[in-house]
Amino acid sequence: MSQPSSAPAPGRLVRQVVVVGGGTAGWMAAAALSRALGPIGRSVTLIESDAIGTVGVGEATIPPIRAFNAMLDIAEGRFLRETMGSYKLGIEFVDWGRIGQRYFHPFGAAGQDFHGVPFHQLWLRHRVRGGTTRLTDYSMCTVAAREGRFGIAAEGDRTPLAHIAHAYHFDATLYAALLRRVAEEQGVVRHEGRVVRVDRDGDSGDVTSVRLADGRTIAGDLFVDCSGFAGLLIEGALETGYHDWRHWLPMDRALAMPTTRLDPLPPYTRATAHAAGWQWRIPLQHRTGNGHVYSSGFTGADAAERVLRDHAPGELCGDVRALSFTTGMRRKPWSHNVVALGLAAGFVEPLESTSIHLIQHGIQRLIALFPGPAVRPAERDAYNADMTRAFEAVRDFVVLHYKATTRNDSDFWRAMRAMTVPDSLAHRIELWRAQGRLIPQAGDVFAIPSWAAVLTGQEIWPAAYEPTVDRLNADSVEAALADMRGAYRRTALSLPTHDAALPR
Repeated sequence: MSQPSSAPAPGRLVRQVVVVGGGTAGWMAAAALSRALGPIGRSVTLIESDAIGTVGVGEATIPPIRAFNAMLDIAEGRFLRETMGSYKLGIEFVDWGRIGQRYFHPFGAAGQDFHGVPFHQLWLRHRVRGGTTRLTDYSMCTVAAREGRFGIAAEGDRTPLAHIAHAYHFDATLYAALLRRVAEEQGVVRHEGRVVRVDRDGDSGDVTSVRLADGRTIAGDLFVDCSGFAGLLIEGALETGYHDWRHWLPMDRALAMPTTRLDPLPPYTRATAHAAGWQWRIPLQHRTGNGHVYSSGFTGADAAERVLRDHAPGELCGDVRALSFTTGMRRKPWSHNVVALGLAAGFVEPLESTSIHLIQHGIQRLIALFPGPAVRPAERDAYNADMTRAFEAVRDFVVLHYKATTRNDSDFWRAMRAMTVPDSLAHRIELWRAQGRLIPQAGDVFAIPSWAAVLTGQEIWPAAYEPTVDRLNADSVEAALADMRGAYRRTALSLPTHDAALPR
């Protein structure tokens, strides 16, 4: 798929950015790059084909998406209305640690640190002393989610409401359409067409242009590959290679199925574990997104669809879509003058709603490292190292959910319990099991409260708490915990319902 062509002259400014592929990744890139680079004389072109469908099932996010929308001046009310979105306070996990068990992974913090002692360490002592509360009972997001309530604190608010952190559920196709409107208002030029050839410089190997099926040639200085799993440029032309992580995350298939709207509308995602995978439930204003992520090595497509249909709420209101994928990432998300984003860069199954965040993270790093006089190895190396850390951090956090289980009711779960995890994750688990220590690592997407929520939620207990906890008076801490728990509950009950809080 390569043909030599003339390369830009050495030292030439990278002025023309070409985004290959639309969908969520393509239009996120086009909108953000045109906003950041347009004022300094860079132009952005996007190529997509209406004949090529997009995956479009990534309908849940984590809180950093709010900063991305704010960068584009997309007001929250407009975003929720135009994407049929809803608020998200976290994820409820059902049957993960063991069958019949539920726990909640909330956004934001759980409790407050006391004099430099992490809150989860105080709670571990509370538990040793016979306390029966859950760690997430001290999370504003968890308490509000249980009550089906939602609210946003005013600027400067010092009440418990200020401890709410939120993200969204939304229709990914509608979000791409909104981003397209924003991008085109900023001067992005869209070309309808299918890429059939990639032209490269005979000396440098850089991509110089792409040829469309109708014969048009689109030239550029920097190419952003958003062509999905195919990776037309990053893999089809540059043969970058792929880190395959299926030995840790063997889920390689997904079925997506929309059903009618939930009423009332819960402000959280639900992930329910099944015999060979898990099922998502994502509440939108106009429908419910459902899906079954599973391993084809442990169950077949027909059986997986039966599980999905048997457990999905409401009435079917669309077709069942089948997806195949390989969990992992490109060995070099930025190779030559091509930067891969979205599924072209890699894919970690959607258990913790990180796909859109990894797109956002890649865009932000590209803007921060955007080349001036031609693409330089130092910028590529920094980008690749950063993206590798981010992908691996998400991978480890997702693997934790499978490893930290006591289920032995199927071959799948027995294999998950027995697997050898990445060294980076094994070290974290070892520190936790000893004295509940959680040390932030470079590239972390999820902070200490998230790790503590999953580990305690799946009943992985440390042998002891940190010794420094005992320098704080236990009775005083217990009284503070009780006050905090009560304040969160009173605040939650004072909030409007999730449906009432949504902009109309």
